[in-house]
Amino acid sequence: MGKPTGFLEYERRPISDRPPLERIKDWNEIHEPFDEEKIRTQGARCMDCGTPYCHTGMLLSNMASGCPVNNLIPEWNDLVYKDKWREALDRLHKTNNFPEFTGRVCPAPCEGSCVLGVIEPPVTIKSIECAIIDKGFEEGWVTPQSPKERTGKKVAVVGSGPAGMAAADQLNKAGHHVTVFERADRIGGLLMYGIPNMKLEKEVVQRRVDLMASEGVEFKTGVEVGKNYSAK
Repeated sequence: MGKPTGFLEYERRPISDRPPLERIKDWNEIHEPFDEEKIRTQGARCMDCGTPYCHTGMLLSNMASGCPVNNLIPEWNDLVYKDKWREALDRLHKTNNFPEFTGRVCPAPCEGSCVLGVIEPPVTIKSIECAIIDKGFEEGWVTPQSPKERTGKKVAVVGSGPAGMAAADQLNKAGHHVTVFERADRIGGLLMYGIPNMKLEKEVVQRRVDLMASEGVEFKTGVEVGKNYSAK
């Protein structure tokens, strides 16, 4: 948990948006750079919940509740509050392949499930998640992690959207040789072509693609499986 009395002492303060008169001049992300001390204060608001529904992804009456990837949210909130950013990054990466994407564009059902939200505005989980991974890249903590051994097996992943990239990342970590086939001219699918820059800068997507490539994942663009390559 964060600070035992943090939710009583601090108000919810998500990452601020850039002024509208500034935003209309470009297509860059709308959010201001995160303030480290402010984010730590927000981590302090995390309560010692008996049952932290925020990280328990499930469907209740056909509605999403909690984090779909089961992020260990109370744990990294506590680590951020204690200024242990590197450890927070490690906890975040245990469950989330691409926190720099979800920290920007996820609708945050975790915050809707936050127990504090019953009586007060919920913890700014999404902002904290984004701050952790951004700091990780800034500090050089996010580095290529190639598998120590290869299985000798080859796997083809068709499509390089978020699902295809996540599958490729997991399969590569398991030691398989992974090739991702993408029909478009750039890798990323919805991340690259469906989400505007103001929400997700394309440099952020390309940074992760480059990291995966350096870990051994092979990407092929301009390839339509079933046309350029037989589906068999």
